Amino acid sequence: MENSIKIFKELTDLDATSGFESEVANYLIENLSPYVDRIERDNLGGVYAYKDSKNPKSKTVLIAAHMDEVGFMITKILSNGFLKFEPLGGFREDVLLSQKFTITNYHGEKFVGVIPSIPKHFVGGSQQSVKISEMTLDIGASSENEVREWGINEGAFATPRTEFERLSQYRLMAKAFDNRYGCVMIVDLLKELNNIELDFNLVVCATVQEEVGLRGAKIAANKVQPDLCLVVDCSPANDMDGNKNSNGRLGEGFLVRLMDRTMVLRANLREKIVSLAKDNNIKYQYFTSPGGTDGGEIHKSLLGIPTAVIGICGRYIHTPNSIIDIRDYLSAKEIIKKVLTSVDEKFISEIRL
Repeated sequence: MENSIKIFKELTDLDATSGFESEVANYLIENLSPYVDRIERDNLGGVYAYKDSKNPKSKTVLIAAHMDEVGFMITKILSNGFLKFEPLGGFREDVLLSQKFTITNYHGEKFVGVIPSIPKHFVGGSQQSVKISEMTLDIGASSENEVREWGINEGAFATPRTEFERLSQYRLMAKAFDNRYGCVMIVDLLKELNNIELDFNLVVCATVQEEVGLRGAKIAANKVQPDLCLVVDCSPANDMDGNKNSNGRLGEGFLVRLMDRTMVLRANLREKIVSLAKDNNIKYQYFTSPGGTDGGEIHKSLLGIPTAVIGICGRYIHTPNSIIDIRDYLSAKEIIKKVLTSVDEKFISEIRL
């Protein structure tokens, strides 16, 4: 558990939004390379790590995690030195005012900014909520020329500037658990499978631009052409009211994602996962979502790829601070290992029915 928490800190401290995933990609290449036969890239920046079977006729299993977090692209520099931006992924406006962000320029240099909030003294009773299109970033510059002297131009990107915190024995707080959870998972899994011979080809993939339309997932499906795909992603918890029937509860195990707006989990694969969880006393919970994951593109690629999302839930995702329970992560890792050790010709044949 402690090693997993260490990787969570390292990965959530990195800055990587949609189209700007290089920091996470470089980390993964360095940390996956010792445990795989080869690393490949696609032309949009996705990372693929291959653990090959000795049998050339073996089936292929893909584990897919997206690298990008929600963030902003800088689109205009105002004469007073403030920055205008467009969102990369979904934010609620009310979580942004007065929050700090890290602005990263083309050369990787980093700057600190804050989204201004008008003081209460100047806000009338009829003041409406501020839209993202009306917001700016204040980075302490006094003019457009000063901003450009710092190497910040249109096309720079911004991500929430928050610190990783361990709140209690099991609860962690940071930005970007959506989806550094999946990135931690693929590193952790390959370390644990390092000395295990598999009867299939295992490919772990870190995709790009999930938050703006599952774009890297389509490329991954076409490149790998797997017989089975497990998507590892973090979904929104909705348990803040204490209701035990809430959809997505911290500490209640990994998520069996039944359906979302992009995919319906097929019953045959669902029952295999649930049976493995029950037989091995792995905690799980059913989950539905109005959102989507990379599974939405992967499962409908080629002639159809059997796909399941093995997720965890996080409170306050798509904000500067989200919270997860590491026990849910450990449950997710355990069920994935059980699925992988169950994969054979019969398993693949049955999930295609």
